Amino acid sequence: MQQAIELATVNVTSGRGGPFGAVIVKDGVVIATGANQVTATNDPTAHAEVTAIRNACQALGTFVLDGCELYTSCEPCPMCLAATYWARCKSIYYGCNAEDAAKAGFDDAFLYREMQVPLAERSLPIENLLPDEAWAAFAAWMESPMKVEY
Repeated sequence: MQQAIELATVNVTSGRGGPFGAVIVKDGVVIATGANQVTATNDPTAHAEVTAIRNACQALGTFVLDGCELYTSCEPCPMCLAATYWARCKSIYYGCNAEDAAKAGFDDAFLYREMQVPLAERSLPIENLLPDEAWAAFAAWMESPMKVEY
């Protein structure tokens, strides 16, 4: 956890990005780290946790982080939480909580609320288009002998 906090602090003091750092550990060994790179890379998905997950997957040569633990300087936002679940990490440990992040100007509460709103009532318009045509990709997946299940 101390390494995640230090990554977050150095990221700010060096001018590289936001106050977030993350570390992926497996069997007591640091596999990968990540720091927030949103503004440095113009990538809104480059949160510390996502960056650490990407780096860990690269280091381990897999898209599954079974047995790995995520240590992050702050409670993960909805995107990072979902990414951690998709990566199948076994646990998450965090420093600051979502309320602390909100005090610093990183308020994700609206995202949690938005997920509870019916699609037609969300603040960002969302509409289902060409569902029958889109199904072709799933049909191809289901029939493909080359698919890698995940």
